[in-house]
Amino acid sequence: MQPVSGVVLLTDRRAVRGDLCDAVAQAVAGGVRCVVLREKDLPRAERLVLAAELRPILAEAGGTLIVAGPDPLLPETEPAPRIPSTFGGAFVALHLPAAGPYPPPVADLVGRSCHDEAELDRLTTEDYVTLSPVFPTRSKPGYGPPLGPDGLAALASRSPVPVLALGGIETPAQVRACVRAGATGVAVQGAIMRARNPHQVATTLTTAHHELLQTSSPQTPHRTGAAHGGTSQSPAPTIPAKR
Repeated sequence: MQPVSGVVLLTDRRAVRGDLCDAVAQAVAGGVRCVVLREKDLPRAERLVLAAELRPILAEAGGTLIVAGPDPLLPETEPAPRIPSTFGGAFVALHLPAAGPYPPPVADLVGRSCHDEAELDRLTTEDYVTLSPVFPTRSKPGYGPPLGPDGLAALASRSPVPVLALGGIETPAQVRACVRAGATGVAVQGAIMRARNPHQVATTLTTAHHELLQTSSPQTPHRTGAAHGGTSQSPAPTIPAKR
C-alpha cells in the first residue's frame, strides 16, 4: 500500500459542482493519492455504492480510499484485494471522529480527527490524526478559533503520531506553512470540492507540497511525536500503515 501523504481529499457531495466521483477522479489525476469518503448523512446502502465507485479510482493510481468510519463500507462478498492485507479480504482504512469509538476498531490504517491536547492524549493505536481548524473554514465554521501555524506547531509537537493539517487550506502558501509547522501533509475539502476545475486545484496544492519537500533538508528534525518520547523524524510526508 502507498502510505497517506501529500494532499488528502475529504469528499463533500453537497459542495461539488458536478458529479462527486468525477471530481474525485480529477483530484486523483492532479496528484491526490488519498481520499476520505465522508457523506455520513447518507444511508449505508448509498455510501456503499459510493465506496464501490471510488475504490477503483484510487486503486488505479496506487492510492487509498479511507472511509469515515467506524463502518468500513465493505460488501459481504468483497473481491480479493490488489494489495496485501491483514484481513484476507479487503484493505480496511478508517477515519474516526474525536468522540470515538475508543479503542479504535482493528483496521489496516486508522486515523482520527483531533482539535486539542486532550483529544491527542486519548490516542491509543491510531496511525495518524488530522488537526483542525488550522485556518478559518467555510465547511465547519463552528469548531472554535483557528489554530494558525503556531497552534498547529504546538499540537503537532505533542502528537504521538503523524499529523495532517485540516481546515481552510486553499493556497500553496498555506500548504507550505502547515508542513513547516510540523504537519506531514494537509487534508482539503472545500478548496477542491467547490472548485470549477478540481484537477487544477489539486495539481496546484500537490505541486506546492512536493516542491517544499524537494527543497527541505533531509537532516531537518521533525517535531511530531517528540513530546511522547518519539525519535526525531525527517519531514517526509508519510503516515505509515499499521504494523
